[in-house]
Amino acid sequence: MQQCFEVELELKGRMMAKMKRALGIVMAAGLIMAGVSAGQGQPAGEGKFQMDTIATKAGELKITFIGHGTLMLGYGDKVVHVDPWTRLTDYARLPKADVVLITHEHADHLDPKAVTAVRGENTKVVLTKACEAKVTGGIVMKNGDVQTVQGFKVEAVPAYNIVQKRPDGQPFHPRGEGNGYVVTFGETRVYVAGDTENTPEMKKLEKIDIAFLPMNLPYTMTPAMVADAANAFKPRILYPYHYGQTDPNELINLLKDSKNILVRIRKMQ
Repeated sequence: MQQCFEVELELKGRMMAKMKRALGIVMAAGLIMAGVSAGQGQPAGEGKFQMDTIATKAGELKITFIGHGTLMLGYGDKVVHVDPWTRLTDYARLPKADVVLITHEHADHLDPKAVTAVRGENTKVVLTKACEAKVTGGIVMKNGDVQTVQGFKVEAVPAYNIVQKRPDGQPFHPRGEGNGYVVTFGETRVYVAGDTENTPEMKKLEKIDIAFLPMNLPYTMTPAMVADAANAFKPRILYPYHYGQTDPNELINLLKDSKNILVRIRKMQ
């Protein structure tokens, strides 16, 4: 009887172990479907956002897709916020920034309340000259500038319109006012373009591993413009972002024969 009882307990133990493993797989699948790498964990407030984890030679780069033109990049113990915007999230629930990147002065990119919320004692804010009046104590970078900020190489790339213009003929984003940024994480070069078209300066970029290119019409690029730029500088991974009502699948179709460019679609309307 004792032996039968022990066998029964062993069988029950095995069944419980299988159930736990199955539950773990389901939970992990749910996290991955949500865009989160299982086992990585997230700071409070990030759970509702998609997140990708990119392996680099010096560690993982975690990309949190907050929406619109707004991103959060985590690398080691450093956090970089790009164009934080309080309309999209409660920044009191997200990590403080080591670096904040502001691409230009439009209200959906420059939100002083959001900058204040993510700013800590040692935060460095990188911005354009036109943003200076609303955010004090920042590092002003003009087109073509290169600086090291909190250990990261940051390059300011011109961001402007060539074709897309207002009814009065003025471009939505005049040349010389806005920046895109190339930030180097270890040896991985990440390009966040800001509000721009497929400019000559963009198309001359080299060794870009990850690119975020906008498709918010009529203010930035059409899918054809994004495809033209991508085919020119050939990022390893391309995320269309700030794409509004534009169908990102158009871009996938345009780049279907570009074998070395992986297009990833995330919730970045």
